[in-house]
Amino acid sequence: MAGGIGARFWPYSKNSRPKQFLDFFGTGRSLIQLTFDRFRQVVPVENILIVSNRLYKDLILEQLPELKPEQVLLEPMRRNTAPCIYYAVSRIKAKTDKANIIVAPSDHLILNEVNFLETIRQGLDFVEQNDALLTLGIKPSRPETGYGYIQIADGDGSLRKVKTFTEKPNLELAKVFFESGEFFWNSGIFLWNLQAIDNAFHELLPDIAARFDGGKDVYGTDKEDNFINEIYPSCENISIDYGVLEKASNVNVLCSDFGWSDLGTWGSLFDISPKDNGNNVTMRGIVEYYDAKDNVVAVPKNKLAVIQGLEDYIVAENDDVLLICRKADEQKIRQFVNDVSVKFNGKYI
Repeated sequence: MAGGIGARFWPYSKNSRPKQFLDFFGTGRSLIQLTFDRFRQVVPVENILIVSNRLYKDLILEQLPELKPEQVLLEPMRRNTAPCIYYAVSRIKAKTDKANIIVAPSDHLILNEVNFLETIRQGLDFVEQNDALLTLGIKPSRPETGYGYIQIADGDGSLRKVKTFTEKPNLELAKVFFESGEFFWNSGIFLWNLQAIDNAFHELLPDIAARFDGGKDVYGTDKEDNFINEIYPSCENISIDYGVLEKASNVNVLCSDFGWSDLGTWGSLFDISPKDNGNNVTMRGIVEYYDAKDNVVAVPKNKLAVIQGLEDYIVAENDDVLLICRKADEQKIRQFVNDVSVKFNGKYI
């Protein structure tokens, strides 16, 4: 899934080049390229599908030249994760009646790829043999308010039934979750077989299923784009979590620990990055700190920034935008983006 705009990483993530297409760590590979590199070790390249907004078709094919254009499924507008997932399911259904499917965002960080790939293979073995929906749960390392949580049912081993899903909690509740040992972060990475997810959509999101089923004869043809453009605006704007996983009775979680971050915010990037003696993170540029601590700073490559007296701030400059924001208030960045977009008619976004 590669259609988001990563508004919380503004001003580095912009409409023209969202965060999944950025090289955050100076490796020479963007987040979507790193995700592709990871999954091609367990999935044949010809079986990889990218679902994204049509604005990013050329960018995807430029960054992933191994893919054919027909492997990039184009949404005419954003409708959250449920429609985009069922679009891919429908394309797969048109080619085969049996498949094991991994669904993953294109912009996550995985620090321990060996453990991650072992987990994926374990998950694939499970969904091949079970009529079940599987999500990867991440062992929490702190009371995090920016992630959803999964409560696991009693039992032994890393594979458990899901007891409850909880959206982003407040800090007090996050502390309870963390200390209980019963809650795992919801990674947003899912595995299932084709029949299980198809049945779930027909049961729980029948309107979306019916719309896509109407095009069973056009997938993979030159009529597909027109069909998708026609039905997509009428699809419900709903996430796979709300629409399917929180309602289905056959959801399991594979409890995992492979150094995961969804890189959803500047704060999450701060958490996993190396720090100086003042606990500051310099992502880009040349930065000199004076009486400053716990900051994350990203400025243009050859620019010098002098930071004095700041504590727990985000300082990010990109092109014609400079953002200075308290890390504790980073959830407000979405509002900043909305306000700037309205006031300046989409400029700077």
